[in-house]
Amino acid sequence: MFKNYLKIAFRNLAKNKAFSAINIAGLAIGIGCFVLIALYVTDELSFDRFNEKGERIFRISSDIKFGGAETRYPFTSDMMGPIFKKDFPEVEDYTRIYTSNGSKLIKKDNGFINEEKVGHADSTFFNIFTLPAIAGDTKTALDEPNTVVITETTAKKYFGTTDAIGKIVETNDNDRTLYTLYKVTAVIKDIPSNAHFNFDFLFSMKNVNYGWGQLMSHNFHTYLLLKPGTDIKVFEKRSLDQYINKYVLPEANQVMGVSSMEDFERSGNKLRYSLTPLLDIHLYSGRPFELSPGGNIQYVYIFSLVAVFILLIACINFMNLTTARSSNRAKEVGIRKVLGTNKKNLITQFLSESTVMAIISTLLGIGIVLLALPLFNSVAGKSMQISNLFTPIFILFLVMLPFVVGLIAGSYPAFFLSSFKPIMVLKGKLKIGGVNSGLRSMLVVFQFVTSIVLIIGTIIIYRQLNYIQSKNLGYAKEQVLIINDAYTLGRNAESFKQEMLQQPGVINGTLSGYLPTPSSRSDNLFSSSPQLDVKNGFGMQEWSVDHDYIHTLGMELVAGRNFSKEFGTDSSAVILNETTAKSLGYDDPIGKPVYAIYNPETNETRKYTIIGVVKDFHFESLKRDIGKLGLFLRRSTGLVSFKINAANAPQVIKIAEQKWKAISPQMPFNYKFLDTEFNHVYDAEQRVGKIALSFAVLAILIACLGLFGLAAYIAEQRTKEIGIRKVLGASATSLVAMLSRDFLKLVLISSVIAFPLAWWSMRTWLQDFAYRIEIGWWVFVAAGVIAILIALITVSFQAIKAAMANPVKSLRTE
Repeated sequence: MFKNYLKIAFRNLAKNKAFSAINIAGLAIGIGCFVLIALYVTDELSFDRFNEKGERIFRISSDIKFGGAETRYPFTSDMMGPIFKKDFPEVEDYTRIYTSNGSKLIKKDNGFINEEKVGHADSTFFNIFTLPAIAGDTKTALDEPNTVVITETTAKKYFGTTDAIGKIVETNDNDRTLYTLYKVTAVIKDIPSNAHFNFDFLFSMKNVNYGWGQLMSHNFHTYLLLKPGTDIKVFEKRSLDQYINKYVLPEANQVMGVSSMEDFERSGNKLRYSLTPLLDIHLYSGRPFELSPGGNIQYVYIFSLVAVFILLIACINFMNLTTARSSNRAKEVGIRKVLGTNKKNLITQFLSESTVMAIISTLLGIGIVLLALPLFNSVAGKSMQISNLFTPIFILFLVMLPFVVGLIAGSYPAFFLSSFKPIMVLKGKLKIGGVNSGLRSMLVVFQFVTSIVLIIGTIIIYRQLNYIQSKNLGYAKEQVLIINDAYTLGRNAESFKQEMLQQPGVINGTLSGYLPTPSSRSDNLFSSSPQLDVKNGFGMQEWSVDHDYIHTLGMELVAGRNFSKEFGTDSSAVILNETTAKSLGYDDPIGKPVYAIYNPETNETRKYTIIGVVKDFHFESLKRDIGKLGLFLRRSTGLVSFKINAANAPQVIKIAEQKWKAISPQMPFNYKFLDTEFNHVYDAEQRVGKIALSFAVLAILIACLGLFGLAAYIAEQRTKEIGIRKVLGASATSLVAMLSRDFLKLVLISSVIAFPLAWWSMRTWLQDFAYRIEIGWWVFVAAGVIAILIALITVSFQAIKAAMANPVKSLRTE
C-alpha cells in the first residue's frame, strides 16, 4: 500500500511540473533558511557548555554608581576571589583573569608579533574550566611566575610543533628595553569558539604588576566554583551582603566617611555585586569590557521567530497551491470514494505526497545551507562548520524535519481534498474557492504580515546605524590614522611624531594613551575638595594626552584654554568635559581645583586646576549617555595619531612604516583608522541588519513564489470568463486590474496588521540606544508601498498573460 502511495505521489509530481517546481523551490528555500538560523541559534545557546562544571561556575559582576557616574563592570577587586574562598565554605575554588595590558608583543625569530588574545590567570584556572592539555600538566602549569600556557595553534605558530614544553616565550611588556622570558609549561587544545573568552596565551598571575589588596579597585574577572547542592539565591544574598559589610564598608568609611550602605545610597550612589552564571554570560550579560563580544538573547528570540515564520510561509505556499488546484483532483477523489476508498486512506495518500515533496525540499535545503554557510558565517560573525550539521542531535533534527514539514504543509490539503463528496464531484457541482477563500486569504495575509514586519525592521536598523555613523560625535573621526604600540619606540616616539608632521598630507599629530573609542578607559576617584566623601566625590575617566590632542581630533573648547608649552604649570592642570563641569556646579569652573584620589587608604591626593572645558564628545557607545572625563597633560606613548589628507593616505602609511622600521626594526608596525575603530563598536548591530535584510528578501521571495503560483492558477480557472469579457469589449488594463484587485486587498490588510507589530518591536529594540532615531510614519508607508509593488509585479505577470490571450482559444477550451 505504501509503495502505491509513493508511486502515485511521484506521478503527480511529474504530471504537474511547474506546480511541483514552485512548491519544492519555496519549501527548499524555507527549509534552508530555517536550518541556517537553527545553526546560528544552536551555536549561540551552546556557549561555555563544554565546561564539565559549567552549571556550578559563576562570575562576580559589579554595578557601581558614584558621583553621578554609573558603571556595570564584569570584574571585581583583586581581593574578592581569595576572600570568598576563605570565608564561605560553599566556594570550592576561585580563579581570576587579568587583561588590563590588552596585548603583548611576542618575539618570533628576529621580530615581534602583537598578540591580542593574551591574559594572566591564577593557577586554579584549569581546575575550573575544562580545557584539555595536549602536553604538560595544567593543574600546576601556572603555579610559578614566568610560566605560560599556550594553545595548540600557537605552539605550531611559534615552535612548529606542539612539543613545546620547556621552550621560552619572550615578551616586550610596554617598554622598549624591558623583556620578560616565560617558560611554556603546558599546551592545551584550542579554546572552543563558543567560549566567552578566547586566549592564545595564559601567563601566570604572579607576573602581574599590580598594587594588590585594593578592595575598591575593580580590574579582575573573578569566577567562583560552588560546591554541588549550593542554593545559589541564598548564597548570593548572604555572601555578597556579608562581603560588603565586613570588608568594603570599613574601607569606604575610612576613605569617605560612609557609615552604612543606606547612607551611601541616600546620597544617590550605589554598590551592588551579583553572581552571573557562566552559561548566561554570553547572551545575558550585556556589560562593557567582556573578555569577548557577547551575544544578545533578544536576537536569539527574534531569529528563532523569523526561522519559524519563514518555514510557515513556505508551508502556507504549499497549502494555498494544493487547495487551489484541488479541482484538478476532485474527480480522482470522487472515483476513489465510489470504489470504496475510505477517508483515512485518502488522507494518508495526500500526506505521503506532501512528505515526499518535503523530503526532496529538505535535501535541496541542505544543499542551499552547504553553499550559503561560508557567506552566512561572514555576515553573522560565526565560524560554524559543515560538520555541525552532522552531530547526532542535528542529524535527528534533519531526519524529523521533512516529516514535520510534510505534516504541517500537507495536513489541511489532505483533510480538504479527502472531504469532497463524490456525488457533488461527479455531477460537476463542486465549487473550489479562489483567492477569496477565507482560509487562503488568512494564509496570504500571514505571509505578507511577516514580510512587511521584516521590511520595516530592516529599514529601521539601517537608519539607526546610519544615524550612528553620521552623528556629530564632538570630534572628527575621519582621516585619523592611528599607529599602535608607540611605546616600543621608547624615547624616539616624540621625534617620530615630529618627523611625520613634516610629511606632505599630515595635518597634525598627537601622542596619547587614550582615544574616544569604548575600548579606552581609565577610571579614578576624584573630589572637589581635598577630603573625599560621598557628597563631593565622583568617578571620572582620566586620560593622558599631549598639547596637540584636542586640535588633532577636532574637539572644541567651550571655556578656558588648551594645554600650552608656554605654561609650565600645565602638568598640574586638567581640561574637563562639559558633563563633568556641569556636575561640579560651578558658574565658572576655570581656575577651580579638583583632587585626584590616588591612594584611598592613605587619602593621598593630588590637586589639579581646571584650565579648560571641552565640548562633550562621545567616547563610549551611543547606547550610553556621555560620562565624566578629564584630560591630563602627561607623557604617554601608547598611541600616536595623525590627522591626514585622504588623498595622501597610502603615501603617509608607507612613509610611517619606513620611519618606524628605521627606529624599531624588530617591532611590528600596526595601524588602523579611527572611524573604522568606531564602527567596530556596532559590529553586532551591523550583523543583525545584514541578517535581517537577507531573510527579509528570502521571506518575500518565498511569499512571491506562492503568490505567483496562486495567481497562475486563478488566471487558469477564469480563462473562459476572461475570454467572454474580452469579446464584450473589456480592455487588457481592466482585466489586469480585475485579476490583481483581490490580491492587493490582502496586502493592504497585511500592512494594517503589520504596522503596529513592527512599531512595537522596533521601538523596543531602539530603547537600547541612549541616542536614537525617531520612527517616522514614512517608514511604514514605504514598507507598504514596497509590499504592494512586489505583489503587483508578481501577480501582474500572470494577469497580463491571461488578459493578452486570444479569446477565441479560451472560449474553445473545455
